[in-house]
Amino acid sequence: MTDTTPAHPPKLPRQPARSTPFGVYSRPNDQTISSIEIIAIALSVLWLLGCGIFFLMQPSDSAPDTSDRGLRFVMTTLAIFMPLAMIWVAATAARASRVMRTESQRLQAAIDAIRQAYIAQQQGKTFEADASVTRKLDEIAAAARKTETALATFHTRRDATPRAAAPVAATAPSDDQPALALGTQASDMAPALSHDDFIRALNFPETAEDTEGFTALRKALKDRNASQLVQAAQDVLTLLSHDGIYMDDLHPDRARPEVWREFAQGARGRTIAALGGVRDRSSLALTNARMKQDPIFRDAAHHFLRRFDRVFSGFEAQASDGEISALAETRTARAFMLLGRVAGTFD
Repeated sequence: MTDTTPAHPPKLPRQPARSTPFGVYSRPNDQTISSIEIIAIALSVLWLLGCGIFFLMQPSDSAPDTSDRGLRFVMTTLAIFMPLAMIWVAATAARASRVMRTESQRLQAAIDAIRQAYIAQQQGKTFEADASVTRKLDEIAAAARKTETALATFHTRRDATPRAAAPVAATAPSDDQPALALGTQASDMAPALSHDDFIRALNFPETAEDTEGFTALRKALKDRNASQLVQAAQDVLTLLSHDGIYMDDLHPDRARPEVWREFAQGARGRTIAALGGVRDRSSLALTNARMKQDPIFRDAAHHFLRRFDRVFSGFEAQASDGEISALAETRTARAFMLLGRVAGTFD
């Protein structure tokens, strides 16, 4: 059976540079202090300064009335801290409103993707009969071409003049001729990639200051098989991030190492259904729609799935259960679970 894997991964359009390396693989951090909190802090400081100046400028009573001292204290406390509470209530409401707008936009995008996928599915059912007829006609034409080729070959052999067989000694290489040594490639001289570095590279560096992650990534890029998987995963994660799909947002159900070993040994379908533990409906819908509509994304996804299958098969033979579980937690493995479920690997 011939290998249909393309010699080179599909070329992807050049993407604009990001502010930090590998920043597209994580959701933008919403926990930082925004302009809303800065304004609230500034207003709070101004109010406290104003209150301090006001009370310092008040003349002191020589003989204060002690009967209403408690009421005066309560009123003073309310006058100082009630505006502060209102400021922070308004700031919290503004931040919640902004989060709701963002989530509403993501939900609207997911709904549009589901609607487009449904329309494409209905149109596919409508044109299924026409596609079947076209496929039959192509098969008939291919059979006719094979028949014409066979007839042409038969007549050529009947009319051709027989040739004398060339002596074997003239074409066979001499036993006395020394064999030429092939050049050693740089990848053959590189040290073997450890399992820890391989797993760390598949998760990609967390931040620009993640020196251990970048070190493991450089080591993986020097290994031929690992570098092909890393590059395929990088292409897929970049394309997924354009639809707002980040691997850190996915929390798939964990599968036992035995299931991963069955997958590495060639099992498919319901036997390894536990590997498709991604339950995020929004991510599944967006990925499914992108797979049907974008041929570049579809080619990159299938190339990544084939590359992951091959590399993991070699990794499983030497890895322990703990190392397999650690690899299943990487961003690359989560992308495999997501794309594998959309592509029907676990059906």
